[in-house]
Amino acid sequence: MLDPETIPCALYIHLPWCIRKCPYCDFNSYEGTAPSEPHYVDALLEDLDAELAEAPARPLHSIFFGGGTPSLFSADAIGMILNGVRARVALEPGCEITLEANPGASDAERFQGYRAAGVNRLSIGVQSFDDRNLRAIGRIHDAQCALQAAESARAAGFDNLNLDLMYGLPEQDQGSLAQDLARALAIFPEHLSLYQLTIEEGTPFSHRPPVRPGESEIEAMESLLAPVVSAAGYRRYEVSAYARLDRTCRHNLNYWNFGDYIGIGAGAHGKISRADGIWRYRKPRQPQAYLRAHSQAITPTRLLPDEILFEFMLNATRLVDGFPLSLFEHRTGQSGARLVHALRPALARGLAAIDGDHVRPTLLGSRFLNDLQALFLPAASCADVR
Repeated sequence: MLDPETIPCALYIHLPWCIRKCPYCDFNSYEGTAPSEPHYVDALLEDLDAELAEAPARPLHSIFFGGGTPSLFSADAIGMILNGVRARVALEPGCEITLEANPGASDAERFQGYRAAGVNRLSIGVQSFDDRNLRAIGRIHDAQCALQAAESARAAGFDNLNLDLMYGLPEQDQGSLAQDLARALAIFPEHLSLYQLTIEEGTPFSHRPPVRPGESEIEAMESLLAPVVSAAGYRRYEVSAYARLDRTCRHNLNYWNFGDYIGIGAGAHGKISRADGIWRYRKPRQPQAYLRAHSQAITPTRLLPDEILFEFMLNATRLVDGFPLSLFEHRTGQSGARLVHALRPALARGLAAIDGDHVRPTLLGSRFLNDLQALFLPAASCADVR
């Protein structure tokens, strides 16, 4: 039986514009700036009102401004959004408020304004400190700009800083990646997100694929990451995330632990637990369509039991340390015995392990995460049961 009041709830705010869309990006983003910041801010807050009319929110666990490039929005606009949120929903003490920033679309004054508005965590999309690599993936900034962005963030008072880095970039080698890691670690960010470049369907890179390192070279890069970052005092807690001390990303952990979240903005997704089940919804993707429809009711979809199990495992298997069976029971309303049954193929293949009442991906399972997650697809689950 679900108890929604005991499940943490977060807020995701989508700001979909960017100066130039990167050729590898398949996010819901659009080149250019918002046609009217006040118009979009009003739409976001009316969207939130509509959400709260359907299911009054619990105090917010975290808030995340994603994009696009949220740092294209002025500090005044971010402040208006946060003030509007605070006027409508209580924030938990120490609520984490993250804003994504692009080194090519931010400056010291803007960072100071974000901090004054209440943003307390900044995530900077560096991707690489090698100008050749940055040009190869279509970024609008150079290495010096990335360093200046990190310095400006510190000067503005941000003591919770994430840097995004990518590896497996066109013609990148282990030496180049090692230099990227060294330059990132010299900044002493509280958090590092390390992603492999993937070619997503429908992106410019899918039509004109760049020359990338071979599989063995990428495996060597992956083998380099954990020892170097761990030796610098970071703990890997999620497939692509490392943190110092207690600076894990609370917002992302809420996803991986199958918490609830409200999504507002063009293309934003939401997941809400109610006494009658778990519901998902998505807002119109195109900004103009969103602006026309944001105040209209969005029909949510109730997840079926097999879908709930799959979505839980899609998220929770990203956690390096795994999760207790009690978390599965609490967040899904299903029995731990059902999950143990569904785990049998993963256990047999050495992709997952159960220690007492604790489930975790093995090293092999983390390496071949897609294969592990696919075992819980509803069709695969049904086949395994038969």
